[in-house]
Amino acid sequence: MADTGFSVLSEDFAAAPSRYFAQLREQAPVHYEPVIDSYFLSRYEDVKRVLTDHEAFTTETLQVRAEPVMRGPVLAQMTGAEHTAKRRIVVRAFTGPALQDQIRVIRANATALVAPFLARGRMDLVNDFGKPFAIHVTLDVLGLDRRDWQQVAVWHSGVAEFITSLTLTPERRRHCIDCAEQLEAYLLPVIEQRRRSPGDDLISKLCTAEFDGIAMSDRDVTALIINVLAASAEPADKTLALLFKHLIDHPEQMAQVRRDPDLLAAAIAETLRYTPPVQLIPRQAGKESVFAGTTVPAGATVFCMIGAANRDPDAFTAPDTFDIHRPDLGTARSFTAAAQHLSFGTGLHQCVGTAFARAEIETVAAMLLPLLDQVRYSPGFRYHEAGLYTRGPLALSLDFTPVR
Repeated sequence: MADTGFSVLSEDFAAAPSRYFAQLREQAPVHYEPVIDSYFLSRYEDVKRVLTDHEAFTTETLQVRAEPVMRGPVLAQMTGAEHTAKRRIVVRAFTGPALQDQIRVIRANATALVAPFLARGRMDLVNDFGKPFAIHVTLDVLGLDRRDWQQVAVWHSGVAEFITSLTLTPERRRHCIDCAEQLEAYLLPVIEQRRRSPGDDLISKLCTAEFDGIAMSDRDVTALIINVLAASAEPADKTLALLFKHLIDHPEQMAQVRRDPDLLAAAIAETLRYTPPVQLIPRQAGKESVFAGTTVPAGATVFCMIGAANRDPDAFTAPDTFDIHRPDLGTARSFTAAAQHLSFGTGLHQCVGTAFARAEIETVAAMLLPLLDQVRYSPGFRYHEAGLYTRGPLALSLDFTPVR
């Protein structure tokens, strides 16, 4: 391991991780952080190897990183028949006829949320729209009361903080656990009611599904609900805001997408590659492994640096350029297990909500683009991103031609 002279836990790195990606890949493809006793891999081939070799690199680290706030094992911790069965239940809820119903829910939520801002000609795409939109849609899919969205958002932020923080003070850890416990207490009466009187929502489907002929326990259902809440609410607002940022920063590509809506899928796929909302995916080394001449011991925590891997010149031409026309992107497969980018993970534990994420972002972006005519940054707006594990804009204040 070369001494790169900096830490991924430093303020400099947090301010602009992409500035360090090339240095990491070239000088320290296996970067060790002694404070958290973890290894960070930045090369595309190494990251893909870890995410696809499920025997050598397990998800056991999630017992510590996720299970305490998920209130039970999450999908990514499961293997074999249990993983196959439970994953199928969740995937079925986000594909086929169910997805068509969800697209109607997505449109209805987006229409209601954007309406108050159209006449003003100004909107913060993150805080006015993206965050409430992501929570509203997820609550509708789960079958939870949308009037509770602000409280659920507070609990969700605590759960997300626990999962995505590389270092947590005892006070913040207690806060996150408190949020998870309150969310669990909120969900248990709902689960009991859906067991007695199931509907068409996802919670009802989880409550009535069986594994090995046995209904899932309240703990199993709670963990899967929180799993879905975290997975579907967390990336959506970030990706939408990043999509608009990149198109505003590249006006010629914005004009092309406006002229040819078929290019929108490519713009979303390139946004996911260029600035993935999930920057780190953790695994645990099940056995001693060697990367770039460096030995990673058995039992070690390994963080796959998705942002760095997606900018590896061995995988993409001119990777630091945002280009919706890049020939090595493969838009058609960018939302499948065969995606060239690694933004949804890959292999056995690829994100279960990939089809839903695509439908959600495409539907909303296709709706907003015609409405936000002459869209630009608001005067005085300064762009800031935050996050190491998940990353996105803190705000995105936009001006556009008011809609009368």
